[in-house]
Amino acid sequence: MYRHGPGTGHRITPGGEFGDEAVCRVAAVGEQVTGVRVGQRVYPYPLLVTGDPGRAGTIGAFSEYILAPNARLGLELYPVPEEIDDRTAALIEPFAVGARAARRAQPKTGEKAVVFGAGTIGIATAIALKEFGCEQVMVCDLSELRLEKVRRLGFPACNLREEGAGAAAAELFGTARGLTGPAPDVDVFLDAAGDPDLLKLFQEVGKIGSRMVVVAVLAGERPVDILHMTYAQKALIGSGGYFPEDVRDVLRIMSTGKYDISSIITHEFPHAALKQALETAGRTDQALNVLIRYGDG
Repeated sequence: MYRHGPGTGHRITPGGEFGDEAVCRVAAVGEQVTGVRVGQRVYPYPLLVTGDPGRAGTIGAFSEYILAPNARLGLELYPVPEEIDDRTAALIEPFAVGARAARRAQPKTGEKAVVFGAGTIGIATAIALKEFGCEQVMVCDLSELRLEKVRRLGFPACNLREEGAGAAAAELFGTARGLTGPAPDVDVFLDAAGDPDLLKLFQEVGKIGSRMVVVAVLAGERPVDILHMTYAQKALIGSGGYFPEDVRDVLRIMSTGKYDISSIITHEFPHAALKQALETAGRTDQALNVLIRYGDG
């Protein structure tokens, strides 16, 4: 949106509130609100917190305050466990998106997956796929900085500037039966990059019975060979947003401390430097996740 303006797949309008990734402390409580206390650390659930589901992506996370008209714990607001530090908690929202995408893939114990895109949601999806049963998950990207973060989290990585994803997957996972010959033994392809060529790649190298989940926001139409998809028993699955079960999964995963999730945060700015923060976040060769702090937080 910052680079290209409205009409690019997000419901953000100039002059309106925007932002949906936040962890907050309660600043004030209405007289009819129960169970919520001032100073409590909470995660605002974007679909419900403003009272308008159509504003799920524009709850005001880039503002100093968010108004929650009907604040109920476990519905509009989720308490953040003490085991989760502030920096990690700031990633709950994109990690819930990743958890939903992983769930949509219907992963089974022992399966293998390839995630395209080593941004926050791509990494979140890789972690969720692993937690949901996948035996091996490889992450592909063009940014060596991001791929190094992936490796430190314990995932094999493929730099697409140096090697094709199909060849790298076949080398790591072995091969299986494809419609026209041997194919990488990959059960799940997941697009968290928004590259229009990934659907073509899936149709070319996906094995029989494989499925592809698209979570990256990319407007436009792309061709699908229906006859090929039919005979190859492949599935193309969309994933957008998330549900309470995904938030609960993320809180559980983060609470274990199994993954150094905050390590994907590369920069932190005060609210006054919002423009600089947005521009930094867009430099994928220099940054991964960028945090913005408000007040004394």
